[in-house]
Amino acid sequence: MKKWFLLSISLLLAFSGCGQNLGRETKKTEYRKISAEEAKKMLDENAHVILLDVRTETEYKENHISGAILLPHNEIEKKAEEILPDKEALILVYCRSGVRSKAAATTLISMGYTTVYDIGGIINWPYSTEKS
Repeated sequence: MKKWFLLSISLLLAFSGCGQNLGRETKKTEYRKISAEEAKKMLDENAHVILLDVRTETEYKENHISGAILLPHNEIEKKAEEILPDKEALILVYCRSGVRSKAAATTLISMGYTTVYDIGGIINWPYSTEKS
């Protein structure tokens, strides 16, 4: 009787998937806003940071942070997986004032990107920028 009970419980766990995450917590990625200073430190210390400019192409050409990749906020859902294939990459998102970067960061998180930080607007970036 005891063997049948243990066997039944084992089969129930195996087929229900309940045993898959035993001892491990699943953590949901949440929206995170950081300062320009924190972003600059990340950029200086990690060569693999992806800096994402979500403004328009015209705005990007006028000035952008060195090394930034342009992906306009209205194209995130269509092009993110092509341009940003690694969903675990460290991504810093900015726009002009912080409105589009927040929306873009939230969209990326909902698409399964796990390490996304909103750094706000380029208007608050006290460091150098460049033109295209």
